[in-house]
Amino acid sequence: MNTDTLSGQMIVREAEPLNIEMSFRTLDSLITPSERFFVRCHFPIPEIDVKTWRLKIEGSVEKPLALSYTELRQMESRTLTATLECAGNSRASLTPQPKGTSWELGAVGNAEWTGVPLAAVLERAEMKASAVHVIFTGSDQGEIAEPPRPAGEIQYSRSVPCDKALKDVLLAYQMNGEELTPAHGFPVRVIVPGWYGMASVKWLERIIVSDTPFTGYFQTIDYAFWDRRDGLPERVPITEMRIKAEIARPHIGEVVPAATAYRMHGAAWSGDAHIMTVDISDDAGATWHAARLLGSFMPNAWQLWEHTWQTPAQPGRRTLMARATDSCGHAQPSQHDDDCGSYLVNHCLPIEVEVR
Repeated sequence: MNTDTLSGQMIVREAEPLNIEMSFRTLDSLITPSERFFVRCHFPIPEIDVKTWRLKIEGSVEKPLALSYTELRQMESRTLTATLECAGNSRASLTPQPKGTSWELGAVGNAEWTGVPLAAVLERAEMKASAVHVIFTGSDQGEIAEPPRPAGEIQYSRSVPCDKALKDVLLAYQMNGEELTPAHGFPVRVIVPGWYGMASVKWLERIIVSDTPFTGYFQTIDYAFWDRRDGLPERVPITEMRIKAEIARPHIGEVVPAATAYRMHGAAWSGDAHIMTVDISDDAGATWHAARLLGSFMPNAWQLWEHTWQTPAQPGRRTLMARATDSCGHAQPSQHDDDCGSYLVNHCLPIEVEVR
């Protein structure tokens, strides 16, 4: 595992394909600067000539389209703020350590995205009433290393059901007011608010409207988990983000002064639900204290919080934890659900620090 840092703010987990996370201790604002926003790549970053790039919309539509970058940018735009979290974020906290990129806390970020609502493009293409799913395919491609796998190279593809596609999905060409960088999906990427980042396909080149649910590799083999229905395990795709609070400071292993008022802070999110409370424990969950939420609620964006921690007078190790609840009645679990494998790590994460 490569843990080289970029200016102390980014941690390189893999150089090729590029996988980097923000050092979560640097969290200091509602909006994550683009240069500190995590990057998740499955294959090498493709080189795209925007002059010849076309976005194809096909499948179960009356009028297939091939939009140029200029044509897409001429359509009415929308800007939204949305948190994206890698479905494997915090995997490094699991024991034993599973396969996959060993993300700690920083494979998550909150940005402003500008682009064209997917609904407008589907309206122009005249999506048929028989449509069930909308499939997104990126220009990135490569071979899958681990079986089960298809032979040869495949492109990265994911889908959303039509009701989600028409609700709030964005075809974004700007991030935080600037043109997307190659690492973040230039020229166009999908933003699926409230869902884990694997649905927000980068380097978008093709949209396929399908009359049947999509069952591709990254929909059913990878980025899927076991869900118990009527007592039977069923493989289902990962979709909406689960409730979670993370502590930015103190960071793991930090030495904090004894008998002082320390500003503990972090962020919490829960898909498109409203974060109602964040509670903090400094004794591994034995007791809890309310933190203060900062700012107002923004749909699909994380909620910053802070808590003044009166550190113990006696030196020693302390285990800190944060626990969020939301407007839908969800609360963070105390343990990871093994049916989720190395994904959906949203239990109360222990942060060990030393009081000295």
